[in-house]
Amino acid sequence: MKDIPLSEITLRKYEKPLNLEKRELIRKICLSLGLLQLGDSRDIIVDILLTLVEANKTKKILNSEEIREQVESLRKKYSLETRGLAESNIRRQLKRLRDAMLIEKSENRYYLTEHSSLSEIFTNNIERFIIPQTIDRIKEYLKELDK
Repeated sequence: MKDIPLSEITLRKYEKPLNLEKRELIRKICLSLGLLQLGDSRDIIVDILLTLVEANKTKKILNSEEIREQVESLRKKYSLETRGLAESNIRRQLKRLRDAMLIEKSENRYYLTEHSSLSEIFTNNIERFIIPQTIDRIKEYLKELDK
């Protein structure tokens, strides 16, 4: 048996989201879903997700270069470092979002899963799919231990 997880999820609970600016709200979502660690200075994933959430309003599908350009613009707007904008890093972060089942890729273009809202994606993909399967497997290990 290998020690490589079939899937992995980290969930964190923070204070209620009162009067948060949109980027900070996306940052808390990334922290809550384990996509970002507290104190991470490399938070480019926040701007990538924010870009895709904004594009989703008009069902726009973006390629990685369009995402990189919009992320660079966002980071300048918020006076943040523009390090981490290399194409390879953008693609790596997009893969992490795909692995988390938040976004999809079609013909090298990216969009929120099924053009749904993040709350719908969380409910359908994480809450109803990943979490129950993970809990069931943990219970299998616990039952095996009890034998």
